[in-house]
Amino acid sequence: MTDAPKTRREPPVSPHLMTGGFGSPLLWRWHITMWTSILHRATGCALYAGALIAAAWAITLAGGPEAYAGFKSVMGSIPGKVVMFGLTLCVFYHLANGVRHLVWDSGHGLDIKSANASAMVVFAFAAVATVAIWGLAGMTGAL
Repeated sequence: MTDAPKTRREPPVSPHLMTGGFGSPLLWRWHITMWTSILHRATGCALYAGALIAAAWAITLAGGPEAYAGFKSVMGSIPGKVVMFGLTLCVFYHLANGVRHLVWDSGHGLDIKSANASAMVVFAFAAVATVAIWGLAGMTGAL
């Protein structure tokens, strides 16, 4: 009894890679749910930076009025406000997308149409909530 020669099979190509070199079409096209997944990870990382800023706030607060005044001057500057605006956007995006994932975990909203619609809701919520919070802060003199 002889064994037939085995031919070597190529491993499968990841769906995001090109199939035949430069100029070949991608197997997957970018879509909104891919963006929400990537941004969820990115905002999670950004929130770690926000936690470091909150720790610096607590340390300078405990360090006395001079240390806290220095922290306030940095965070009250234009770059500091831009960072805080970005962190506010990250918080609301991560919150909304986390709720979306909880809904998915219950088995709802997994079809393509619902997933795309919920992605748009997440982006809209993050933008509106961020602008609303910063608008309220501006109206109350907190900025």
